[in-house]
Amino acid sequence: MAEAKDFHGGLSFGTFFVLVGELVILTFKVLRRLSSRSLQFAEIVNQIRLLGVRSLSIANLTAVFAGMVLALQFGNAMVRFGAREYVGQVVSISILRELGPVLTALMVGGRIGAGMTAELGSMKVTEQIDAIRVLGADPIARLIVPRVIAATIVMPLLTALSDFIGIVGGLIVSILEFGITPTYYYQSIVEIATINDFASGVAKSVVFGYFIALIACAQGFSTAGGTEGVGQATTRTVVIASVNTLIADLILTKLFLTF
Repeated sequence: MAEAKDFHGGLSFGTFFVLVGELVILTFKVLRRLSSRSLQFAEIVNQIRLLGVRSLSIANLTAVFAGMVLALQFGNAMVRFGAREYVGQVVSISILRELGPVLTALMVGGRIGAGMTAELGSMKVTEQIDAIRVLGADPIARLIVPRVIAATIVMPLLTALSDFIGIVGGLIVSILEFGITPTYYYQSIVEIATINDFASGVAKSVVFGYFIALIACAQGFSTAGGTEGVGQATTRTVVIASVNTLIADLILTKLFLTF
């Protein structure tokens, strides 16, 4: 895998295409390991615990305040037009389709992506990954595949929870600020929100989780330059994963609206 690059000057077009090539190659390697039935199930479960359970607090905090801010902003705007009863509908659709999966990916993805890169980068600069190869084991099967699978499983679960927490946050503001009853808030959501709204957001989070883990692992495996290189790789992961999430969200939103 290519050596780590200095990103202090920003991402050039050449660097972008090199990164895309690395991700494509790594994707084929991961898929080949998946088909070989040599999965490390114990490590997958451990990664799910590390990535999912330990991310619950940040996911819940992000979701509840996002829902509250969204309800407050739209509620105040709608009051001017006598349409405050639609607050629940606006909050639910916004969270289910966009804010739930995107904010979860940005906040939780930044955390788990940085953690993966720091861990694998440290193993790379201390030659632990080379030691795994010398012992005859496959570092991609042992280190990358479990993390990719775990992130792909964890992200939609966290998104589903964030959707619920965010809508509850909107309910709290709707009750305190606009006098909307919980029953009416719930009924207004049921009238407009569909399973497709929820499914589209969860489907996005599957893609987000996969690419966040893939980018983090690729950056970790290409780390060079000692502890300074680990720090640079971690920063690159957060930046690239965040930009990738926003670009992927645009593409997926267009696809879902088309079909």
